Amino acid sequence: MTKVVDEDTQFRVLRLIEESPESSQREIAGTLGISLGGVNYCLRALVDKGHVKVRNVRASNSKLRYAYILTPKGIVAKTVLTARFLKRKMAEYEALKLEIESLKTGIELRRDWASTPRRKVR
Repeated sequence: MTKVVDEDTQFRVLRLIEESPESSQREIAGTLGISLGGVNYCLRALVDKGHVKVRNVRASNSKLRYAYILTPKGIVAKTVLTARFLKRKMAEYEALKLEIESLKTGIELRRDWASTPRRKVR
């Protein structure tokens, strides 16, 4: 069984490492609300695709850390993923707007119905 990293996760990881390449996997996981194993899996997949390169860097406490660098191919992939992400989010937004309007209409109809005088049944 092969695990597939969803586009949203890839996009979010690429965006975060572009902004902060020296973030640890633990920091990425905490920021994105993803498991550490999920971040590791995603980064390995991005490295395998050639979207990210891993570099060793020295931290301030003289320990070795990794820096995750977007490759030119990774920048192109992030651009494509950004466009798809925006398209999905805009569709979700439009659907949510319709649902909100529908709920508002339902509330107004119930309010109107509840405020309508009724004949008492004897």
